Amino acid sequence: MLQSQSKWNFTYKQQVAMSEELASLNVSPMIKGMLAKRDISTKEEAEAFLNPDLKHLYDPSLLNDIEKTKIRIDQAIDQGESILVFGDYDADGVSATAVLIEALREAGAMCDYYIPNRFTEGYGPNEQAFRDAKEQGFQLIITVDTGIAAIEPAAVAKEIGIDLIITDHHEVQESLPEAYAIVHPKCSENYPFKELAGVGVAFKLAEHLLGYFPTQLLDLVVIGTIADLVPLVDENRILAYHGLKAISQSNRPGIQALKQMCSIQGDMTEEDIGFLIGPRINAVGRLQTAYPAVELLVTEDQAEAEEIATQINELNQERQQIVKEIAKEAILMVEATPNENKNVIVVAKEGWNQGVLGIVASKLVRTYQRPAIVLTIQPEEGYAKGSARSIQAFNLFENGMRIKDQFLRFGGHSQAAGMTLLKENVDVIRNSLNQLAEEQLQPEDYKEQLDIEDSIEINAIDLELINELNKIAPFGMANPKPLFHLKAKPVELRQIGSDQNHLKVSFRSDAVQLAVIGFGMGELYPSISEHSEIETVGFLQINEWNGKKSPQLMLKDLAVNEWQLFDYRGSKLWPKKLEHLDVNQTLTLSFTTKVSEQKVVGTYSTFEELSILVEQQGVKNFKNLILLDLPNQLDQLEEVFALLSPQNIFACYHIEEEHFLQSFPTREDFKWFYGMLVKRGQFNTKNEINMLSKSKGWKINKIEFIIKVFSELDFVKISDGVIYPNKQVEKRDLTESNAYQQSIRQAEMEKVLYYSSYRELKTWMDSQMEQNSSVEEEVTYEL
Repeated sequence: MLQSQSKWNFTYKQQVAMSEELASLNVSPMIKGMLAKRDISTKEEAEAFLNPDLKHLYDPSLLNDIEKTKIRIDQAIDQGESILVFGDYDADGVSATAVLIEALREAGAMCDYYIPNRFTEGYGPNEQAFRDAKEQGFQLIITVDTGIAAIEPAAVAKEIGIDLIITDHHEVQESLPEAYAIVHPKCSENYPFKELAGVGVAFKLAEHLLGYFPTQLLDLVVIGTIADLVPLVDENRILAYHGLKAISQSNRPGIQALKQMCSIQGDMTEEDIGFLIGPRINAVGRLQTAYPAVELLVTEDQAEAEEIATQINELNQERQQIVKEIAKEAILMVEATPNENKNVIVVAKEGWNQGVLGIVASKLVRTYQRPAIVLTIQPEEGYAKGSARSIQAFNLFENGMRIKDQFLRFGGHSQAAGMTLLKENVDVIRNSLNQLAEEQLQPEDYKEQLDIEDSIEINAIDLELINELNKIAPFGMANPKPLFHLKAKPVELRQIGSDQNHLKVSFRSDAVQLAVIGFGMGELYPSISEHSEIETVGFLQINEWNGKKSPQLMLKDLAVNEWQLFDYRGSKLWPKKLEHLDVNQTLTLSFTTKVSEQKVVGTYSTFEELSILVEQQGVKNFKNLILLDLPNQLDQLEEVFALLSPQNIFACYHIEEEHFLQSFPTREDFKWFYGMLVKRGQFNTKNEINMLSKSKGWKINKIEFIIKVFSELDFVKISDGVIYPNKQVEKRDLTESNAYQQSIRQAEMEKVLYYSSYRELKTWMDSQMEQNSSVEEEVTYEL
């Protein structure tokens, strides 16, 4: 048995109302169901969703202060004033900066851009940057993807005579900065859609400033819209849909260089942005200043673009290694302090790279299924700075705002936040957030929720189905990829990847073979028996290799919902295969007392001591049962199953080469030997047993067993190694011999437990487990 890591919600079992209009739509039943789950009921809504149209974007003039902003920019252009675009260092901020810079330059503005250094300035506008801008002659500053929480910097801008225009999309705090203008969907009552990315807001300003729809900027808009994980619905869906088309065909040198660096060919998808393009752009600002990322997007020189793209790719590789090292240290901290980080993880250490802490926090959330804050301590300043990521059930922004007085700076979204605090407040923050989570969350909230679209058979999966599902793309927040549930026995199960950290499973049904890939799931390999039926949850996609397309399932989670048998009979390598077991849940059982300590995993017991051990520690503590050797007879193992109900059984026993079953004599063998003995009158075991063994091709222990049975039945007498037939014998059956009966039982035991196939052994153990389960149910019912 292998438990799933997530909670599986079979949404197709829930009744979702479908309007008559939607039911009459000319699309597949599966697509209709998916539209209904997305609260789409009319043909118009369905058409708008399935065929996103630029004409359905809202008029930028509905945003508060956007006309005031345009007038001020036009004034700056007319009067030759210098404009500074103040951006952010992530992919959303970088692409937003590029969008507004290109729009301003097209409009004739004298402009430049500024992105704060994450390490020396922190997040967002700051007083010194504004004062420096004033000294350099800038009269107007426009923020993109930042600024809504910049109360003090806005006051400084006013004081020194700079007009500050804020364009942002982050959560609005208790009070707004005193700026010349604020362009923000959440500050605009008349704007219908509140969830634009920072680059989306910048694009709206660009459109209003230029007086036409700037399709040439869509290849930039799609980067921030997808990379910033905003809900891909409404306007974001339209911008992402057309942005993916635009970036697929983009002649922008920086885009072409990035695509080449990432080996992206053909049409780009949201996954290309989310897993290849976005992380590389983000990597620049995580390790140094983000200026090269902006230059890459706005340069018109192909050689320069290729040079910058190479630098960015190297930075991304460096970023990956840093994340790996910090995550390892953070996990050790969490494991060492489980009680302190029970509900919300807060870890901090001097020297951690501030730029990657959000990624580390995400890794901790995935590993422990609870909110996580990762901080780097700056002892010279007395601060701790970092990032947080959360689970669906815990709103980071709302809960952070409840203890805002414990932070020096705090801002973000429901699922992600950044903060600065006094280093002595780390423990205070941890205690406060753990208390809030304790009050709000239930145990099931700590498990990731997977909404399953449908259970599906292997034979139903083909390229046509996947192409049909792609009508719902692009996928992302609020429009997740549909997940499917599939169960089957694998025809292949192995680890892949240079570090063996990925899992590959292959299923086959009739002529259809389906590859199932689980990235980062390689550690589950030793916990899955190759003969077990595996239940998987994942999304379907098309794999293309050497021009051949085939469907594959990308794993999100898996489970084995039956007890598992791991067949290591006769193998000498089994100790290596059991290194992954939890020693606190494992029982090693021997039916003899001759056991090497090296072979014991977890708790050790002999058969004679087992009942006492179970009485002391309970059955539930032993999910894993290791059988080191064979019992003397089957009923001993039957007694074991009457005491235990293991989830996993590891058969690690073996039989020496001269085992009993190979040498068990037939009745004809007994008859021949007795006839030979009567005819000869005696048989000298010391001198003649080897000759008889060679002559008949019998094992010596077979001859010795025949003699022992005859001796027990008084058919022979033995004197000094010489065997004589008794002259007067009572007719008796061979089965009256204890040795014969014991050997029959041993032969049966070996046949069932050792010489059986995997299926035969599993079936026999199944019958014992079911019998035990039935007895327990009867006892419970009677009680």
